[in-house]
Amino acid sequence: MQSPVRSGCGESPRVARPEFFRLGPGDIAEVAELERQCFSTPWNEEQFRLAFDRQVFSVFGLRDAGRLVAYVAVYHLAGELEILNVAVHPGHRRRGLGRRLLAILLQVGAKMGIHRAVLEVRTGNVPAIGLYEGLGFTRAGVRPHYYGDTGEDAIIYECDLADWASREPGCTGSEPGAR
Repeated sequence: MQSPVRSGCGESPRVARPEFFRLGPGDIAEVAELERQCFSTPWNEEQFRLAFDRQVFSVFGLRDAGRLVAYVAVYHLAGELEILNVAVHPGHRRRGLGRRLLAILLQVGAKMGIHRAVLEVRTGNVPAIGLYEGLGFTRAGVRPHYYGDTGEDAIIYECDLADWASREPGCTGSEPGAR
């Protein structure tokens, strides 16, 4: 049985949550496998290997009982985070893992002096749009016919990270105790 922990956001004790960590090149096979389970046009292991060779690329994840259940891949350059991929294992969705992962990422970015985060999302990905807007992302534009597999447009979102540095660790803005 897992021991209770406090969430840091004014919640009562509960079962331990998945652990946040930074992934490295040694995790490529596991990240690529989760990628295949989540996306219609997944990155392959070679694409991840090439990305990890760049100083501006990072991947952060959540592990539950030692298993990768979610990850976010980003470029970070010149005060900006470009969120490339957010993936949550299909069997672990609708539990707040994507929200938690992104909230921690935005907090860390803000504390590192990053001022803005940007991302693109398919117009039909309603759950992701709700997640991003719930975290304070606003629409900044559209890339027509951006996705080659469907021809679907991409909505460009951006988020000002100014207030993220002052939030309690792991707070998303919608939890009790969040500022």
